[in-house]
Amino acid sequence: MEILNRRSLMARVYARRMSEDSTTDPSVMTAAVTMGHGGPEQTEIRHDWPCPLPGPGEALVRVRAAALNNTDVWSRQGSYGSASDPDAVAGWKGVPLDFPRIQGIDVAGEVAAVGTGVDEGWLGTRVLVDPTVRYEGDFPADIAGSEADGGFAQFHSCAVDRLRDVSGSPLTDAQLACLPTAYGTAMGMINRSPAKPGDRVLVTGASGGVGMAGVQLLAAKGCHVVARTSPSKRELVRSAGAVELSVRGDDDIADLDPVAVVLDVVGGEEFGSLIDRLADGGTLVVAGAIAGPVFPFDVRRLYLHQRTIVGSTMHTPTDFDDLAAIATAGTIAPVVAATYSLDDLAEAQRHFASKDFVGKIVLTMS
Repeated sequence: MEILNRRSLMARVYARRMSEDSTTDPSVMTAAVTMGHGGPEQTEIRHDWPCPLPGPGEALVRVRAAALNNTDVWSRQGSYGSASDPDAVAGWKGVPLDFPRIQGIDVAGEVAAVGTGVDEGWLGTRVLVDPTVRYEGDFPADIAGSEADGGFAQFHSCAVDRLRDVSGSPLTDAQLACLPTAYGTAMGMINRSPAKPGDRVLVTGASGGVGMAGVQLLAAKGCHVVARTSPSKRELVRSAGAVELSVRGDDDIADLDPVAVVLDVVGGEEFGSLIDRLADGGTLVVAGAIAGPVFPFDVRRLYLHQRTIVGSTMHTPTDFDDLAAIATAGTIAPVVAATYSLDDLAEAQRHFASKDFVGKIVLTMS
């Protein structure tokens, strides 16, 4: 019976794909396949990669757009280190990834097929995919593009409970693809902080994906946003909702008035100064270390002023529900810096590595 069901599902998938493109072999797809830890040369663009089929409780999503993130690059490079060796080649869980692997943590698209036990009403639905493949409690345990295949491909198969219906969203596919990781991470940081309307909140790395998301989400919440950014990007960050700007290379963090909350994705040598900018009882939420993961700071500045440091990775299921509601309403418009085709992933990642952009870089699928 299982064999017959699978054959029936394959026939439906094939029929749907053939109706969309009669020149395409429906059993294969184009995918960016990473073969091991290392540089960009480890990722191959394959036009003959087996197209996944959804199993019981799963859906097959035709990927329309997939955004680039630091985690895709760091996972390929094995740059996360381990508890015993910060220079160890490892994924975010402290161990090497399994390969081959289709990376791409952010997926937006539409449902092309469903497995057994899934309502066929999902077919054709425009969706945002939760990048967390498995939660432990409320926190991510396995993620797409790392422990499971992701969205740098024409199709992505996942559990149907990872889908959020965003049919009514006015956002483009590229804008939707910006949301899961960057905006999900920013939403998680904000929800794990005590930030409330009217609070002064400092956001570092404010022109990047998570930083820009933090600026927009905090401004929509009614917070007084102070953004730390570079000289060339200050006006774009201001237009996203920042009330005050602190410009790297021009302004000393020590000159800022105290803030209730800091959202930090930078780390590095300024981390200690960020702690000092907190008001007594303030909270620093950290979710990244693009300027370096290992650095000294004076712990007395923490405990003598009743300050709190919170580590935050990505989002909880509730955070992602909040994000999907925002996507559907279109109340925040993610900034798309540039779009590339899947075949041009290497060039897209070179652009991403340059950091010479504001917002998100996105792959769009034909």
